[in-house]
Amino acid sequence: MSRIGKAPIAIPSGVTITVSDKNLVTVKGPKGELTQHVDSDITVKQEDGQIVVTRPTEQKRHKSLHGLYRALINNMVVGVTEGYKTTQELVGVGYRATSTGNTLELALGFSHPIVFILPKEVKVTTTAEKGKNPTVTLESADKQLIGQIAAKIRNFRKPEPYKGKGVKFAGEVLRRKAGKSAKK
Repeated sequence: MSRIGKAPIAIPSGVTITVSDKNLVTVKGPKGELTQHVDSDITVKQEDGQIVVTRPTEQKRHKSLHGLYRALINNMVVGVTEGYKTTQELVGVGYRATSTGNTLELALGFSHPIVFILPKEVKVTTTAEKGKNPTVTLESADKQLIGQIAAKIRNFRKPEPYKGKGVKFAGEVLRRKAGKSAKK
């Protein structure tokens, strides 16, 4: 049996989970509400304060779906209780980030600023301290959505391997290359 799939999910206080007859799991908590459609072969049950995910057979497809849906439901529970946070740094001279509401404006060395409108589920904050790289912080209850938005922001200017300029995740270690050697 899948090690991840067989582990039950504890339901914290303040969180309500409902499973419809069409296998639509809805998780409501203090940080919001998330829904996930579960494959019809996988069974989701609520038993004495825990969510248990089971599969019908030992087929490879059922094994893979078992662990997947257990992890997705667990991510939803963590998201509506604690939330998820991603921090990105803008490394480069003149790189700036400003945010107003759900609009993020980035200056990444192009001839024009990049205006990126975020979904309403994601909150964005930007900081620019003297002597440090500007940072963009994203917060949301949906782990998949926040990861997708962070990947799109990083795609505007990926870090290059020579000087490391670009948008990178906080704490990310870049693989650097040596520059050209001087001619002797």
